[in-house]
Amino acid sequence: MEGYNKLVRNKIPAILDSKGVTYEKRVASPEEYRRELIKKLSEEVNEFTEAGDPEELADVLEVIAALRKLPEYREVEELRLKKLEERGGFDEKIILKGEK
Repeated sequence: MEGYNKLVRNKIPAILDSKGVTYEKRVASPEEYRRELIKKLSEEVNEFTEAGDPEELADVLEVIAALRKLPEYREVEELRLKKLEERGGFDEKIILKGEK
């Protein structure tokens, strides 16, 4: 059986219990939690990039929602809106081609 040591959704231990799967569980420190969320974001973005599946995008959004609850990211929505005002969004589907 392949080993793992990663952040999982809150209900995963109960799901594993119901299937009789053995595991060790611990709660991350705040700094470890932040690091693990960032790793999880990368993992979920890669899965979405490969599959393009709405379920994978939902996973990306769930990790982002968890990150936004951390003190250092609480202002991210204001930053997003500021960038939207200054630089616009992506809804006009503009593709640029040029030299770097």
